[in-house]
Order: sequence, then structure tokens, then C-alpha cells
Amino acid sequence: MNFDEFTGEIQHRLELPGTGEAVRATRATLMTLGQRLPEGNAADLAASLPMEVKWYMTGAVQDHGQRFGWSEFLDRVSDIEKTDRADAAHHARVVIDLVHSQVPESDFRQLRDALPEAQDDENWRKLFEIVDSGGWQETGGAQTDGNGD
Repeated sequence: MNFDEFTGEIQHRLELPGTGEAVRATRATLMTLGQRLPEGNAADLAASLPMEVKWYMTGAVQDHGQRFGWSEFLDRVSDIEKTDRADAAHHARVVIDLVHSQVPESDFRQLRDALPEAQDDENWRKLFEIVDSGGWQETGGAQTDGNGD
């Protein structure tokens, strides 16, 4: 999958009006994720993605391995994307689901292992809701927990 196909798929899944919005959602999610992950983990995960998408997780990030939770992740993504937290959460879940379909399972497992899946509001499992529900479906669309967090 190349960059145009990747962003086109994000645009389609999110039903966004243009490519710019799809690029912004992808960049916001993956750049913020790159900030959260150790540099090596980010590079491993990004290695199978299109070069331009890979850059969001690696080249665009100055400080890898920052410690922040799900709530701060949503704040950062919504700020970069210029959208509200509920949309940011939904967009991030869709982007992560597409990433999941493009990377080796071992690299995706490494991503999950780097993010704590607790039973509180900082539960990173929320990022993986679409993946865990079987992935995005054309007929059913993406599923969320309804409250955006």
C-alpha cells in the first residue's frame, strides 16, 4: 500500500470530505503515538508503512518515549487535528486499525505491550477497540464505546 492508497482508505473509512483531512488525522495519530513510544518501537512499527506515513512516527518526532496516558493522547491528537476529543478518538482508532492490517503481528504486539491496558481512564485498550472487535467493516463501519474516550 502506498501513501495515496493509505490516506484514501482513511478518507473512505472516516467519510472525510478530502484528502487533507485524512492526512491530518493520520499525522495527528501517528505523530502522537511516535512521541509516546520508544524510538526503536516506533521505527519497528512504522517500517512496513508507506514512507510518508512512517515519517510521521519517526522523522517528525523529536522526543520519543514520553510518558503520557490515553487522555493526554486524545488531547494531543485533537489539538494537532483541530477536532474535538470524540472525533480524535474515533479517528485514532480507525488509523490504528489500518496500521494493524499493514504491519507484522509481532510489531503490532510490541505496540500493545508498550501501552498499559489498565481498568481506569488511562486505559490504552480504548485505542484498539476497532482492532479488538474484528476490524473495520465496510457494512458495519467502525465501532466505538459511544463516549469518545
